[in-house]
Amino acid sequence: MGTRTKKRAATGLHQYEVQAEWTEADVAVLEDLKRAETKLPNDAPKALLSIRLSVLTDETTSPVRQELDLRRMALDRGSRVVGVASDLNVSATKVPPWKRKELGDWLNNRAPEFDEILFWKLDRFVRRLTDLSTMIDWCLKYGKNLVSKNDAIDLTTTAGKIMVTIIGGIAEIEAANTSTRVANLWDYVKTQTDWLVGKPAYGYETAENEDGRTVLVINQDAYKALHWCRRAALRPKPASGRRMSKVLIRAGLCGPGLTTTTMLRRLRNPALMGYRVEEDKVGGVRRSKVLLGSDAKPIRVADPIFTEEEFETLQAALDRRGKNQPTRATGGATKFLGVLICHDCGTNMTVQKTNHKGRSYEYLRCGKCKSGGLGAPNPRDIYGQLVEDVLKVLGNEPVLTREYRQGAEARKEQKRLEESVSYYMTGLEPGGRFTKTRFTQEKAEKTLDDLIRQLESIDPESTKDRWVAVHNGKSFRERWEEGGMEAMGADLLRVGVKCRIKRTKVKGVRAPHIQMKVMIRKDVRERLILKEDEFAEAF
Repeated sequence: MGTRTKKRAATGLHQYEVQAEWTEADVAVLEDLKRAETKLPNDAPKALLSIRLSVLTDETTSPVRQELDLRRMALDRGSRVVGVASDLNVSATKVPPWKRKELGDWLNNRAPEFDEILFWKLDRFVRRLTDLSTMIDWCLKYGKNLVSKNDAIDLTTTAGKIMVTIIGGIAEIEAANTSTRVANLWDYVKTQTDWLVGKPAYGYETAENEDGRTVLVINQDAYKALHWCRRAALRPKPASGRRMSKVLIRAGLCGPGLTTTTMLRRLRNPALMGYRVEEDKVGGVRRSKVLLGSDAKPIRVADPIFTEEEFETLQAALDRRGKNQPTRATGGATKFLGVLICHDCGTNMTVQKTNHKGRSYEYLRCGKCKSGGLGAPNPRDIYGQLVEDVLKVLGNEPVLTREYRQGAEARKEQKRLEESVSYYMTGLEPGGRFTKTRFTQEKAEKTLDDLIRQLESIDPESTKDRWVAVHNGKSFRERWEEGGMEAMGADLLRVGVKCRIKRTKVKGVRAPHIQMKVMIRKDVRERLILKEDEFAEAF
């Protein structure tokens, strides 16, 4: 029966681009709104526009329309737009506001730059009541407001707070219903021999048969790649997974991003026998298992790439190559992962363990050098030297924590003093109310001098919403002594500290000579400031 490959595969969707949707008329309206914005006073409230879509279709509200509507609303409210957080192809059910790429950056790092968040409709902003509650708490703590174009939402009023909770509850019920329908669909799909929905396993692609039904067909490039890998694994001197991936990339049968782990996972997938499978995680290892039908037999959904005998011999060959690898430690075998890097290839150094004659050996190796480069034995000695070098440079640095300070009260006091100064200066002008008697004039002059002193004592920075660094009384040496290598490794990775490991062969000596070079950024002190996650309790 003839088939044709379908073009609407999930993996073929292109990322939606906002710029492509702007017409000349839209741009003209945008420029008019921006010009009108320039007439607003300097102290106008600062508005951040939040735009979101899960999937762009003809029925959805386009990002362009959302932005223009929100800019008009901001202008009507007397607010100046300071930024647009546009998160497209993002599910509000799965990704809360603080985890989205653009809006999350504004919330976590740029809070002093805006006073209110404007969005088109509540379901464009959040779809979970818990997420909404978290955002309301955050806004009240940071002195921000939430405003919706098409919902009666305004956190500055009690009625607005009640309304936002009610609407959020309705949105969460709708999202829960959608989630239930999707879960039921997947439960049904798992029992069918027809391919109804989902991403095919590597080696297959979707197509339409003559009846218009969706079926799985074998991708010929993947077929060639998989069978070559099987032959390479069954040679007297088998090819490694690293060798397989390099050959396939060079031959153009796989993309440049193919990794050894991905290649081996594909070769171990029982879906290559044409069966329906589902993911099965055991001990942190990702595998796929075959699903059985009502007759207790595997559900076949496609022609096999490998017969059962071919698949079993392939698995046995892969097992033989990996039988000496000890079980991976749950906490990770490598300390300072991402900090220790190879001098020659620039990839991360990781600990590889081998068992030989009942003894276990550990070596630091890299990712791209041949065979992982010269093995650096005794990783603990390298860890100890890194700790010593880092403590010499950064150990006495104070632990500073970033805190948010609002300037609303200082601005209010500054405005009061300015108005009072203006009032007394007017009254002291010739013919003013304070110049009628010497007593009232002297009293007013004294009061004016006192007001000016108070006004001058206000720090201009205190009138701004801002981040400040507060010392918690500890040094990083004390912090790392309490938290150990894990705490130091996390901090070094966070601030971008790297340590290059150079291994040099020494004649007549098995172990290479190790040279270490710690590289610390110039702005390390600024990077060391701890930024507490205000949304941590929401997870």
